[in-house]
Amino acid sequence: MAINALQAALLGLFACLASLPGMGGTTIGNYTLGRPLVGGLVVGLILGDVQSGIIVGAAIQVVYIALVTPGGTVSADVRAVTYIGIPLSILAIHAQGLDPSSAAAASLAAALGAAVGTLGTVLFYGTATLNLVWQSIGWKAMETRDWNTIKRQIPLVDFVYPWISHVLFSFIPTFIICMAGSQMVQLMKDYMPMDGLAMKTLFTVGSLLPAVGIAILCKQVINKPLDWLTFAFGFTLAACLHLNLIACAVVAAFFALIKYQIEEAKVARPAISGGAGASDDEEEEDI
Repeated sequence: MAINALQAALLGLFACLASLPGMGGTTIGNYTLGRPLVGGLVVGLILGDVQSGIIVGAAIQVVYIALVTPGGTVSADVRAVTYIGIPLSILAIHAQGLDPSSAAAASLAAALGAAVGTLGTVLFYGTATLNLVWQSIGWKAMETRDWNTIKRQIPLVDFVYPWISHVLFSFIPTFIICMAGSQMVQLMKDYMPMDGLAMKTLFTVGSLLPAVGIAILCKQVINKPLDWLTFAFGFTLAACLHLNLIACAVVAAFFALIKYQIEEAKVARPAISGGAGASDDEEEEDI
C-alpha cells in the first residue's frame, strides 16, 4: 500500500482546513475535522480503506480525548496527528501484516500518533508565528484610519494571507511526509522486525498512551470521589459485559430516566404536602 500524489495533496488540503479559523470558527475546523475520530473517516475515504481509517482514528482519539489548547498552549498538534499520523499508521499496520482491529495495531497507531503529534507542535507554532506578520499588516491598516485602505487590507488579512501560513506549515509538510510514508514504513519493517526489542518497546508505550488520555479526562471532569463510580460503572459495562457504545448509551439513558423521575417526585412532594395542609384547614373551618 502506498500514497500517491493526489492522495497526499488531499490529505494536505484537509490538514489546512482542519486548522483554518474560517472553517466555521474552530468548531468545524479544529474541533471537528481536526479530531482523529472524524479525520480517520476522511483519511479512510482518501486512501480507499474506510474501515482501517475509522479504527485507527478511534484508537488515536482515545490518547487525545482530553486535549485542549488553553491560551494557545499546545502539547500536541491533532492536525498533524490526524492527517499525518493516521495515514502513516495505516501504512505501518498493512506493512506489518497486522489486523487493524487488534490490540497490537492500536498500540502501534497510538505510538506513531504521539510521535507525529509532538512534531506537529513545531508546525503549529510556525503557523502562529507567521500569522503575527499578517496581523501586523492589519493593525497598520487600521492605524491609517483610511477607510479605503482598511477595506482593502482587512479581507486579505482575514481570508487570504492565512492560507500562506497553512500552505507552508500544513499542506507542504503533510504532502511530503505522506508521500515519503511508504518508504519510511518499509525501513521500519526492514530494520524493526515485529519480534525485535524496538517494536516490543513501541507496542508497550503505545498500549499505555490511551490510559494517559483517559486519566487526563478524568482529572478534568471528576470533582468528587463518588464520581469515580460513574466511570467505573461504564468501564464495567464495556469490559465485563462486553457492551458496545450504543448499548452503554441505552443503559445510561435508562438510569437518567430514573434520576429524572426521582427529581420530579422530590419537586412534587412539597406541593402535595402544602395542598393537603390547606385542604385540612378548610375542612376544620367548615366544621
